[in-house]
Amino acid sequence: MKNKITTFLTFDHQAEEAALLYTSLFPNSKISSRMPGPGGTVMSVTFELGGQEFIALNGGPTFTFSEGTSLFVSCETQAEIDTYWDKLTDGGSEGRCGWLKDKFGVSWQIIPSILGQLFSDPDRARAGRAINAMMSMQKLDIAALQRAASGE
Repeated sequence: MKNKITTFLTFDHQAEEAALLYTSLFPNSKISSRMPGPGGTVMSVTFELGGQEFIALNGGPTFTFSEGTSLFVSCETQAEIDTYWDKLTDGGSEGRCGWLKDKFGVSWQIIPSILGQLFSDPDRARAGRAINAMMSMQKLDIAALQRAASGE
């Protein structure tokens, strides 16, 4: 069944390059179709990341990305965080609190799934320590967040 709502990303001229990178990183991902543009170039690419559909368009330099929209990746392990962080910051930039921009300017949040549990801990001092630890990090470190929450 086709999604009723699909995320649409407008790139300058790197839609296919971005789709190839993203689909190489995430399991259950693929390029579904390419729409040709002028001169044999690719105008748009439809792809799936983890089964979720996206469309990328080469729209020229008029449109740019901002942190106001980001792709949120929930990670179970530190190895998963490290892999996504390293691949997506290659040519991009690191932000704070698990945020980064890839080389295309797309913002991502690479977040351990345990973060919500740490932040909603009924022991508000424990939660506060985890929040403070996160605020001092760029790439999030699960073990360091857990140590901070424990008061170590």
